[in-house]
Amino acid sequence: MIYIGNQTSCWAATPREPFDYAAAKGFDAFDWFPDKKPDAGWDESDLDESQRRSIRAAALEHGIRLSVHARWQANPLQPESYPVFLADLEMAQALGAVLLNIHLCHEAGLAAYVEAITPLVRSAAQAGLQLSIENTPEHAPELFNDLFARLRALDSVCTQHVGMCLDLGHANLCAATRNDYLAFLDRLDPQLPISHLHLHENWGEADSHLPLFTGPAGGDDSGIRGLLERLRQRHFAGSLILEQWPQPPTLLDQARDRLRRLLNLDGGQVRPSVMAGQFTRRITMTTQEKKESRAGKSARREPVSDRWPGA
Repeated sequence: MIYIGNQTSCWAATPREPFDYAAAKGFDAFDWFPDKKPDAGWDESDLDESQRRSIRAAALEHGIRLSVHARWQANPLQPESYPVFLADLEMAQALGAVLLNIHLCHEAGLAAYVEAITPLVRSAAQAGLQLSIENTPEHAPELFNDLFARLRALDSVCTQHVGMCLDLGHANLCAATRNDYLAFLDRLDPQLPISHLHLHENWGEADSHLPLFTGPAGGDDSGIRGLLERLRQRHFAGSLILEQWPQPPTLLDQARDRLRRLLNLDGGQVRPSVMAGQFTRRITMTTQEKKESRAGKSARREPVSDRWPGA
């Protein structure tokens, strides 16, 4: 299934304002992105236990599929980021989210990145969460092909719940595919799993996060049509997140409605359960995990914090 939703904003009046808007307007996905600035924004400390329960209940009531975007400052290559990832993962669990999104950080090489995220890959699986890895403007598609080839080759941890978050605006800014995000997508390995999308536009000059159909697609939507056709061919199932909080917010409604028409989603389908623990793909145990299970070592499900970062 494909879900369409929006995201929190550091410029909203409250952390919940964009979420409450999504619930009122019938969106079926929402992304929580802690983005604390000196005089604006929010992080996990602004959502206490009762607020998290309230959000989880509201998402269930309105059939909203939740995801969490880890803070952009968090870098798996830096040990001081471990507590940040852990806090965002625990918030995802408390909210009933299905997916945690992180950025690719390749400054030390892909081998170092894969080694650094391995504990998070394991912890996400233990928490019943999918994990998506997002492209930034600095990342060429071939880098992601190499990354996921390395992930598939891992034997120490299951990676079937790990996919790519394709950020459309970032793909449009990539030097190798500037102003041609379809070329970026076409250069991705067909085996590479895309599990999450960030949708916003730009003119190839800056990461301006224009609402969909207010940039180049406003006059020619052939690129968006091409994107959706390629997602169909890849059997995509997941959330399309509109990454902005525009004024007026009705620009989100217009983008959602136009996407639904292009996707032929206006048919009153019944959505399956969208809460945590229900992966799009079945997670298979690794050889080592099977041995541990037979030995009785994996019978006790440990808290995520007990296995991070030394797992």
